[in-house]
Amino acid sequence: MSTAVENAGSRGPAHARSYVRLGVNVDHVATIRQARGTVYPDPVTAAALCELAGCDQITVHLREDRRHIQDRDVEILRQTIKTQLNLEMAVTDEMVRIACRVLPHSATLVPEKREERTTEGGLDVVGRSAAVERAVSALRTVGVRVSLFIDPDPAQVQASHAVGAEAIEIHTGRYCDAPFGRAREVERQAIEDAAQQADALGLEVAAGHGLDYVNVRPIVDIEPIVELNIGHSMVARAVLFGLEAAVREMRSLLVRR
Repeated sequence: MSTAVENAGSRGPAHARSYVRLGVNVDHVATIRQARGTVYPDPVTAAALCELAGCDQITVHLREDRRHIQDRDVEILRQTIKTQLNLEMAVTDEMVRIACRVLPHSATLVPEKREERTTEGGLDVVGRSAAVERAVSALRTVGVRVSLFIDPDPAQVQASHAVGAEAIEIHTGRYCDAPFGRAREVERQAIEDAAQQADALGLEVAAGHGLDYVNVRPIVDIEPIVELNIGHSMVARAVLFGLEAAVREMRSLLVRR
């Protein structure tokens, strides 16, 4: 097992490590499969190839409408992957029951709307604190580590700590969508501020959404961030250059300078 995998669950200052963990989201491998209603390409096979290429975690989002990842995928991934399984899930009774049965290594609670193409923003922990706290408690009771996918907002960071989460994943979508220059730097600074705040509260900090081979480096340099979850850009690269090459290239970008 690689050093990165061995240390994947460790805590402590991010600057104590020279790398940021890479979680590969294989949802869009399943998107291609579901487009034709076939049994291929299989996200379980894709996950194994990602691990062989050096990723530290496999991330999947079991959406309520099952538009890509299916229950079967989650169950087999939990049995077969050698790193960690991170299950992204809505704050619903159904998803909590599934997670408590499958027991992923970690669960990331995310907002979900059926009409959206992809997750459009962070979870409103402030506005949904009671429901989120119930879900966090149920998952932690069965030994599942819980992270909350939130916007880089001080109130959301504080609320995440208050409801008992062990980690947050900062939504990087506004940063990725911002024009190069001052606008993007403002969004990056908001991410760094939220990361510093969370770190001071004892929360582990991950980030993700919209990250690609061009915009990822400034996020890697934010020291409290210890993990990045990346999907679409890597699957898109894999279509042209192969999955192993896509993972290895992204992994090389997550080494701190």
